[in-house]
Amino acid sequence: MNVVEIVAYSAAAGACIPLGGLLASIEHLHPRWLQNEFRHFMIAFGGGVLLAAVALVLLPQGVAFVSEPLAIATYFVLGGLTFFALERALGHRRRESPQFLATLLDYAPESLALGGVFAAGVPGAPLLAVLIGLQNLPEGFNAYRELMSVKGAHSRRTLLGMSMLIPIGPILATLGWVFLSTRAHLLGAIMIFASGGLLYLVFQDIAPQSRLERHWFPPLGAVFGFGAGLMGQLLFGGA
Repeated sequence: MNVVEIVAYSAAAGACIPLGGLLASIEHLHPRWLQNEFRHFMIAFGGGVLLAAVALVLLPQGVAFVSEPLAIATYFVLGGLTFFALERALGHRRRESPQFLATLLDYAPESLALGGVFAAGVPGAPLLAVLIGLQNLPEGFNAYRELMSVKGAHSRRTLLGMSMLIPIGPILATLGWVFLSTRAHLLGAIMIFASGGLLYLVFQDIAPQSRLERHWFPPLGAVFGFGAGLMGQLLFGGA
């Protein structure tokens, strides 16, 4: 795997952020259903994919690189505490746009780990790229809806701002490819750290938003999201 392919994988995953926003901007397609039930379904779907990324790729591969149980537990808890501290530091901003914050917080460490796992020749590397894209799509969808709810928001500017997040993935993936390929313990630590942070985000921000009173369709998004990750594991995990 060369750096051009790594950049392509990470850029494609990042492009799913504005793509999700673009889908959310199609207002004339059942707007009331889009605003309520389908939006909650997408929130749950993103949570399911995040859980799949943690359970099927990040945590198993990270543990394979870090053999000490105490270190594994420390990195995992530290990831959750760090994401908690970042949310607290952002204060009211977090409550206005938790989905957008979740997109930023998970996209960065995952992209860094993506470059590292590609450079290290990890079999699940393509799967991680697929899962990042899968979770970025609903996160972009929901982040767009949140950002557009702010007074004075403009659709084109919002989509342009979301598109500016795309280069973050290739830059960090390239850094991971350069610096983490020969540092197996550090790569594993980042993956475990990201797992703890993503699990915090799922239960703090994403899962509570996915529920809608007297509606049973949205929570199925978590099942479909995890199922998509599981299918990816079966198709690409051993490649």
